[in-house]
Amino acid sequence: MKEDLQSTPAPVVLITGTSSGFGLLTAVTMARKGYRVAAAMRDTGKKGDLMSMARQMGVSDRIHVLPLDVTDSESIEQAVTEIITSYGRIDVLVNNAGFALGGYVEELPMEDWRHQMETNFFGLVAVTREVLPHMRVRGSGLVINVGSVSGLAGFPGYGPYAASKFAVEGFSESLRHEMAPFGVRIVLVEPGAFRTPIWNKGLERIRTADTSPYHDRLQAVLRYSRKAAETAPDPQQVADLVGRIVFMRSPRLRYAVGRGSGLLIWAKTLLPWKWFERIIAWGLG
Repeated sequence: MKEDLQSTPAPVVLITGTSSGFGLLTAVTMARKGYRVAAAMRDTGKKGDLMSMARQMGVSDRIHVLPLDVTDSESIEQAVTEIITSYGRIDVLVNNAGFALGGYVEELPMEDWRHQMETNFFGLVAVTREVLPHMRVRGSGLVINVGSVSGLAGFPGYGPYAASKFAVEGFSESLRHEMAPFGVRIVLVEPGAFRTPIWNKGLERIRTADTSPYHDRLQAVLRYSRKAAETAPDPQQVADLVGRIVFMRSPRLRYAVGRGSGLLIWAKTLLPWKWFERIIAWGLG
């Protein structure tokens, strides 16, 4: 990064997981809104799609790619130090990095569970902890955690992913209380199914034997997931929502976004649990 960027009056946003999906689109969207974007990704060799879109939109000069592995504390510290040294501050943190892992609980090795939580939850916590002191001292800041409707309702076959996103929900609630006196706002964005690589990658990771007692049920889950992915809306909706939240004076805690997200939350909140279970079972039937 260029050292003279510290003198710029433009606000600064750090976004994790920007090589594809929500992260990539959010990086470009924030740059178009005048932000200086620190676009973090585990492998900077995968920055091609991001920078190609940034050039098309005329904002490549506002996006600066840097390596950040959310599971590596040294990588996190180096990235945040580099941003503070270059820009002088971080106004917004968008915790987006993550992946989806599926399979039935009995058949998933503990290594997979730990890997899911290490990235989606502990990685998010680690990045947030590194950034918070800078926001607290300045008396302002915004942390947007990209959760999921899977953090509000667990579905069969996606136990690890749901567990990681439920954890993000609880963490965000507690952190919002803790940081309110210091002028730092915490927000959850909860996307439903969108056309992003996360689900294709997640589906590819699912393995089950033909002799598995869960084989038929898991196949039903996979069919439902593929159908949902094929008909899912444009992920730009999520990036646009983030772009609106950063300009809100008093954003609320939760923002569900995507087809059926609000309905799902309403159903789980108001319907008897047995009815809700039957709806899920019917949908996967």
